Amino acid sequence: MADYDVIIIGGGPGGYTAAIRAAQLGQKVAVVEREHLGGICSNWGCIPTKALLRSAEMLTNAGHMADYGITLSGQATPDMGAIVARSRGIAERMAGGVGMLLKKNKVDVIWGQASLTGPGSVEVTPPKEARQPQAPQPKGTKGPGVYSADHIVVATGARPRALPGMEPDGDRIWTYFEALVPTEVPKSLVIVGSGAIGIEFASFYAAMGTEVSVVEMQPRILPVEDEEVSAFVAKALTKRGITLRTGLGVEGVVTGKKDVTVTLAGGETIKAERLLSAAGVVANTEGLGLEALGVTMERGVIAVDGAGRTSVPGVWAIGDITGAPMLAHKAEHEAVICVEAIAGNHPHAMRRERIPGCTYSDPQVASVGLTEAAAKAAGRSVKVGKFPFMGNGKAIAMGEDQGMAKVIFDAETGELLGAHLAGPEVTELIAGFVTAMELEATEAEMSDIVFPHPTISEVVKEAALAAYGRAINI
Repeated sequence: MADYDVIIIGGGPGGYTAAIRAAQLGQKVAVVEREHLGGICSNWGCIPTKALLRSAEMLTNAGHMADYGITLSGQATPDMGAIVARSRGIAERMAGGVGMLLKKNKVDVIWGQASLTGPGSVEVTPPKEARQPQAPQPKGTKGPGVYSADHIVVATGARPRALPGMEPDGDRIWTYFEALVPTEVPKSLVIVGSGAIGIEFASFYAAMGTEVSVVEMQPRILPVEDEEVSAFVAKALTKRGITLRTGLGVEGVVTGKKDVTVTLAGGETIKAERLLSAAGVVANTEGLGLEALGVTMERGVIAVDGAGRTSVPGVWAIGDITGAPMLAHKAEHEAVICVEAIAGNHPHAMRRERIPGCTYSDPQVASVGLTEAAAKAAGRSVKVGKFPFMGNGKAIAMGEDQGMAKVIFDAETGELLGAHLAGPEVTELIAGFVTAMELEATEAEMSDIVFPHPTISEVVKEAALAAYGRAINI
């Protein structure tokens, strides 16, 4: 008889969500974790970066108090030590919370490095040294050994991608690990990559007073976003003093004792105190024994069906290790689908086109579904609605009227195909569009919803109305 019904390898958002839901379904469950409960998201990603960005927001607002009729004596200055300490404290609180949730649901935690040694068998060895500081083994957790389960769920997440010639050294060349815990504010910083990670750190360090340059190989920053949103954000970041160099690859990097020199395609060079490599992430597939077990891989990630089944019976996979989009909320949703299937239920497969993406920069960016270009490329006849935040009373009252909402509908059916926003709190607003998509709302339903006034959420309705020439406030 197996030790467990389900063993989950990885205690991040996907892993701990899978464990809790499996326990709720009556399964005997264990989670194997080698570094820290809560995974990258809670410890070195989603949560601590938002803590830093909140500090940046407060600092920026303090510099504009006079605009709101408030006088401050003295200049607001950042205390990087205190900012980092607050961020790390929040990360520790999150990790502790995950441990409490697992304990509450009677999930065993096994501390160590896991590998699959055969069907239903997991060997756990002492944790290996990692680049980022590891959490101590929580009290009450189990240690190394061989454990068996009827089902094994791989949820090992991802790590920063190291580009050739730009390998992180923890000093002059950073990944987001080092960028989260600087000992001081760098005077200058080059960020390679303009996805969510790169743009969020660009926003944070610019607020701290750092001279920031962003290098992007694609023709525009935030290349996965709608072109109009990308252009809007580029203009806003440039206005804040951030230098954007797009359509340029990095040809060479030379580190010195006090700086780093980056050579771009065409010969241009940039010298800065630090370089942040933000060119995406790569799945943690090494050392798990996947190849020996015969698990099918595709482009560096595990191939799965709509419920997380791999090519090997009894082995499942969820989250970043199954491919894009590599987002915590995607992993959490996959986790529930996976364990529901393990329990013999019949969950619906996740529709990846309905997974929202958020960038918590200043301005914020949020999107779901097809961009206008993608919809047209797919042969859809579309109606596009746009609404500027300067037409929203609440945004004007807040002093944050720079933003835009853009929605794409199918011209024939009224189906909501995509929504793309930039501006204040749009990472909250996007949930309304995601809900509308999931409920298969058309422009008719969205136009009939009564939104509270005055709220920023009114831009949702106004953008929908604008697609059909019915917007009131523009």
